[in-house]
Amino acid sequence: MATQNLTYATVPTQFITAANGIKFAYRRLGAKKNIPVIYFNHLTSNLDNCDPRIMDSMAAQYEIISFDYRGVGETSGEDAKSIQEMAKDSLAFIQALGYEKIDIMAFSMGGFIAQELMEIAPNLVRKIILAGTGPRGGKGISDVVKLTYWDIFKGYLNFVDPKFFLFFNSSSSGKSAAREFLKRIKERTENRDIPARLKTLQIQLKAIATWGHEEPADLSKFTLPVLVINGDNDRMVPTPNSYDLANRLPNAQLHIYENAAHGAIFQHHDDFVKRALIFFAS
Repeated sequence: MATQNLTYATVPTQFITAANGIKFAYRRLGAKKNIPVIYFNHLTSNLDNCDPRIMDSMAAQYEIISFDYRGVGETSGEDAKSIQEMAKDSLAFIQALGYEKIDIMAFSMGGFIAQELMEIAPNLVRKIILAGTGPRGGKGISDVVKLTYWDIFKGYLNFVDPKFFLFFNSSSSGKSAAREFLKRIKERTENRDIPARLKTLQIQLKAIATWGHEEPADLSKFTLPVLVINGDNDRMVPTPNSYDLANRLPNAQLHIYENAAHGAIFQHHDDFVKRALIFFAS
């Protein structure tokens, strides 16, 4: 499908049925490549939660593909109960598309899933960006449950999307970045995706809590190039986890944005895209 004149706000949603019987909803932007960039998104995200500035800018040089996890948005099936199950679903989706090698750009829970994907398909990933995320068993990862529910409550009281608090600092620059990001993800006005259900939130939070208490993985065996990125004040997946990831992955580089939180790549989307393009091209 030609997408030269399309943007992430206008590109159609496509569907493909994988060998596991799940019908995946996905969006593909940019000229078709042998090695695409697969975007793994955050907790309760659907296709509309991808930042269009990042997706459009990446698509200028790469084919980038976003998708709904099982049971989320327009993807069929019941919600996966564990991070490992989500990884198996993701592998089924990638295989259905016919790719034998991919690059990954993963944010938050998407980074958890991507790490488990590398465990079960160690030769699949060429390069990976891990943003706002951490390793299995990482310090404070299991605390995301209570933090998420608290910020959902704050969002309800303040009539704003909880991501206003979950992803950004309370500084003036953080609040400004939050407003701009929340405006951007509403740019698509037609054929929007189905919002995640409360059940999905509960199941995914339980999966994250479990993963956060599991035994750490041996990350030293992953020698592929890795770019680890975060803000210096990530409350959801505490920033020390990014340092931990970079230290444990043999071929990793690390960048920490100052005065930024969990959604640092959205607050600094222009700079992030420049770094991502250089990383994938190098």
